[in-house]
Amino acid sequence: MHILILHGPNLNLLGVREPDVYGHLTLAEVDRRCDDLAAQLNVTLCHHQDNSEGGLIDRVHAAMADCAGVVVNPGGYTHTSVALRDALAGAGLPFVEVHLSNVYKREPFRHHSMLAPLAVGQVAGFGAASYTLGLRALVDWLRERSH
Repeated sequence: MHILILHGPNLNLLGVREPDVYGHLTLAEVDRRCDDLAAQLNVTLCHHQDNSEGGLIDRVHAAMADCAGVVVNPGGYTHTSVALRDALAGAGLPFVEVHLSNVYKREPFRHHSMLAPLAVGQVAGFGAASYTLGLRALVDWLRERSH
């Protein structure tokens, strides 16, 4: 089983950008933790980070060819991107939305997700563990439906 880990804008700045909000781990370290869990779960991952909406959409389209699902941290596009929402809907791939911070404890504009109504689930507020929790949940969800 192949899973896409999709990181949205500004996540390339992890470890530097607002560490009190997003933590001290770098994006490479977050990806490494996901890879370690993927090995335990016997799945393979593809990681992609893009600061542009179009780049994220193109990667979702490409995932239709070889991925069973997506773990996505849409970053700021969570609250604004109808286009990313439509790409995920059009691809038909199950996905889990993840966030490092608890978006519901932050500014009110962060309380609404364009993607959440389409997602299998959402994990927020656990730092880098949000990714591994989301990955484990997505793999379990996919395996339950493959029987």
